[in-house]
Amino acid sequence: MTTHLRVSAIILWFAFALSALSICRGAVLDIATQDFFNGILSSAADSCAGKTFYTYSDFINAANSFSSFGTTGTSDDNKREIAAFFANVAHETGNLCYVEEINKSDYCDSTNTQYPCASGKQYYGRGPLQLSWNYNYGAAGDYLGVDLLNNPDTVAQDDLTSWKSALWFWNVNSNCHTAITSGQGFGATIQAINGAIECNGGNTDQVNDRISRYTNYCSQFGVDPGSNLSC
Repeated sequence: MTTHLRVSAIILWFAFALSALSICRGAVLDIATQDFFNGILSSAADSCAGKTFYTYSDFINAANSFSSFGTTGTSDDNKREIAAFFANVAHETGNLCYVEEINKSDYCDSTNTQYPCASGKQYYGRGPLQLSWNYNYGAAGDYLGVDLLNNPDTVAQDDLTSWKSALWFWNVNSNCHTAITSGQGFGATIQAINGAIECNGGNTDQVNDRISRYTNYCSQFGVDPGSNLSC
């Protein structure tokens, strides 16, 4: 009898865990819908590489690997985070048009001994948040279980890995996730992604473009964008 009760308790706990995970994932699905995603993608020209590369299903599957994304805090926090993520993605990729950076460069930090640049490889921007630099490719690869240091092109060839690399940067390698969920504001995500170039008057037009996209997406989600939008 005791064994039976223990087994029943385990089954109930497992069912509850699956239900909780489904609810969490449902929050992302309910906010970032297929129609929302398509609305961004439809703005990209048919000739864009991203038009056939970036898919909604791979975004959702990638989000499944980051359980706190779009599920932390209140419903408004969830909406703001997803709006902030896609505002930066749409800015970086030109509405999901670009898979690779236009002005390519090596982006090799030769002083980084943990993730030394592989011979003949370039670490220019690739993917939804334009992952750059050898140390980011190396660290992202370690986290995702993919050798991105020696094969950086994978981020521009495998859509699921591409989305995972962006969500790794957002949730693990920067304060983008916590900036939204803790109330720091959208401006902190700009600072984390390209602050050295754009913030503090570096490129006001670029900052304003990100903010415009963010407030637009917040409006679509029916949520106030909050304060501290700029950097």
